[in-house]
Amino acid sequence: MQNQTEKIVERTKLFAWQVEQLRFSYDCYIYNPLDYAWPMHEAYLRRYLGNPVKTLLLGMNPGPFGMAQTGVPFGEINAVKTFLELEQPVGKPVLEHPKRPVLGLAVERSEVSGRRLWGLLKDHYEHADNLIGEIGVSNYCPLVFMERTPTAKNITPDKLPKVERMALEAICDCYLQDIIELLEPTYLIGVGKYALKKFQNVVKEPEKFVLGSIIHPSPGNPQANQNWNEKTTDTLRDLGVWL
Repeated sequence: MQNQTEKIVERTKLFAWQVEQLRFSYDCYIYNPLDYAWPMHEAYLRRYLGNPVKTLLLGMNPGPFGMAQTGVPFGEINAVKTFLELEQPVGKPVLEHPKRPVLGLAVERSEVSGRRLWGLLKDHYEHADNLIGEIGVSNYCPLVFMERTPTAKNITPDKLPKVERMALEAICDCYLQDIIELLEPTYLIGVGKYALKKFQNVVKEPEKFVLGSIIHPSPGNPQANQNWNEKTTDTLRDLGVWL
């Protein structure tokens, strides 16, 4: 019988394959880091998300300088290398936006959202091994969508045409349900209101969980640019995640 880690890895492999089968009419570049960065994502799963956790933090979808580069949710480069201590090889998507090449661990640009989130977790847990069994970070959708423009504007999944969005969400909802079942968390915390809504959509017995959200750490969110650490710490304490 498969142990918990193997079940999670195999379920995520299926998830990666399922989203890869989808076709989108939106004129954009689409990256699937669960494909080209699978060795890194698998290493992350096995070390940090391969067994039950008390708290599951859920993001929306990868950022172009975070998970798109490293295969790790909110995977800001320095956090991945120095805090999480992951160093698996990262490949490339078949088609790359010329302004957003995937450089893997050679990327120099720091993603602010990931720097803030993993920085807060480092401040609280001090060593990454202390995350194990306590808190895990995942994303609702694994795909990156970028416009075919010089700015390579990030397209969030909610902006996709309705039929295509619904097909994607059906796959993402199933994966999220299965991961919740496998990880057995008590606290389901959305990184932003979008992710909280996704938890609320898939949880059939909400009384079994504590559901809540924290302010999304993106610099594009005005609420995140003043005292984000303090606000988020207070929220996690109010929810009971941290004492």
